[in-house]
Amino acid sequence: MRKFPLNKAFTLIEPGPVVLVTTHDGEKSNIMTISWIMVVDFTPRLAMTTGPWNYSYAALRKTKECVIAIPTSDLLDTVVRIGTCTGADINKFEKFRLTPVKARYVKAPLIKECLANIECQVIDIIRKHDIVVLEGLAAYYDAWRKEKRMIHAVGDGTFIVDGKKLNRKKMMLSKLPQGL
Repeated sequence: MRKFPLNKAFTLIEPGPVVLVTTHDGEKSNIMTISWIMVVDFTPRLAMTTGPWNYSYAALRKTKECVIAIPTSDLLDTVVRIGTCTGADINKFEKFRLTPVKARYVKAPLIKECLANIECQVIDIIRKHDIVVLEGLAAYYDAWRKEKRMIHAVGDGTFIVDGKKLNRKKMMLSKLPQGL
């Protein structure tokens, strides 16, 4: 093995999938792109990294709610463009022709064009590490959507798209929650 630059080590384990996070501050909705998100447990509890550098962060802190929308590979360019502009200046739903859908439990909208959406409430913000811990309230999945491959950021401006799904449920049965 060859030595790898430590400052690039995160590109070896960058989590995924890349998600779109919607918020609503009481007046308007916004969307931000997040690539640092992870599952914490089966409840579902999730954690993501964001902070004051993101325009949506103020709404997230104020309302303590959001929607995690999971885009697919056909939306890659839109996802990147959303992440390279600010909602302080534009309405991202209009600019990127995305359809907001009223959520059931939170004011932040679902995104119709995404494969899945999870309504969430903020249960903790760990400011020292800019980690927002979320608890899912409701989840939605578009089984009719043709494209289902999710996007994974490498962290250097390149992306990996899901490939073949490998099934090992029987081998893992003793470790999976009942009903999966």
